[in-house]
Amino acid sequence: MELTTLQIVWFVLIAVLWIGYLALEGFDFGVGMLLPILGRSHQRGAAGEADAEARKRVMLNTIGPVWDGNEVWVLTAGGAMFAAFPQWYATLFSGFYLALALILVALIVRGMGLDYRHKVDSDTWRKRWDLAITGGSFLAALLWGVGLTNIVYGTPIKANPAVKGDYLFDGNLFTLLGIVPLLGGLTFVGLFLTHGAFFIALKTDGPIREDARVLGVKAGLVTAVLAVVLLLAINLRHGSLVSWVGTVIAAVALLAGILMASKGREGWAFVGTFVTIAFAVVAYFGALFPNAMPTTLATGADLTLAAASSTPKTLTIMTWAAVVFTPIVLLYQGWTYWVFRKRIAVHHIPQPVAVGK
Repeated sequence: MELTTLQIVWFVLIAVLWIGYLALEGFDFGVGMLLPILGRSHQRGAAGEADAEARKRVMLNTIGPVWDGNEVWVLTAGGAMFAAFPQWYATLFSGFYLALALILVALIVRGMGLDYRHKVDSDTWRKRWDLAITGGSFLAALLWGVGLTNIVYGTPIKANPAVKGDYLFDGNLFTLLGIVPLLGGLTFVGLFLTHGAFFIALKTDGPIREDARVLGVKAGLVTAVLAVVLLLAINLRHGSLVSWVGTVIAAVALLAGILMASKGREGWAFVGTFVTIAFAVVAYFGALFPNAMPTTLATGADLTLAAASSTPKTLTIMTWAAVVFTPIVLLYQGWTYWVFRKRIAVHHIPQPVAVGK
């Protein structure tokens, strides 16, 4: 069955939504994971403790105005998958149910940490929520990498003999934890750490800016090695011209970002990791096309985009809705980043005050 133009358009749009989510929420995850590392002070004693708390608040303030807006991209991506390719959505969410539930828990715990950390002026209170922010960010980043890599590399799915057009996942949570998917999870963690470090360096000033830039370069070099191995593994299995081109551009952009960071060009370094994430997603979706979920079973069947698609009428209505609302969302989110574009430093942070006092 040949794909129609609208089916291809919506496959591309879903890829764009994932680019938006991973590139924007990616630095949020990176900031959260770096909280216990860049939040350490170079001073000692009481002054060091106060400086460490100020550094953490600086880091959290860099993402404070935008992190919840960044999460909207994944909701839109999931909604687009449900409306444009309902069988893809059904097979994915039924087979990856526990993994997606864990991601949801991680995002909830992380969000609670970002919202509740400042509610009580207590070191113990803040340390517990710091753990929630860091742990939630790490788990979500790892599981997104594992899950998306499984989708592209292949999962054990087969046609349901009892229901025409239906597909079954023949595995469990541990089935998803193969070598390549775990490598994907670690690569996503490393890439988000690098992306987050460059974002902190771009948005802050003072010692934390230098620390973030140096750490970002180190994390980026490790990530580059992991990413090359991961993308080669995917391309050797399901490679296409688009996936190979995306791989090359992603690799070049990451190395360029690391180079720019080493020269103190934080803005270009952040652009480099942003482009890296964007073209890594291009490589993933290029390797996936024209399937929605390839199978790893010898007797299984690939779930194609054509088989997973909604009706032409549904796709047409969705396209007009996207034409109207997408520019509005982009303008609003762009305006938000513009308003909060200035750098912040430790000396901008006031003394902590509990809510209600």
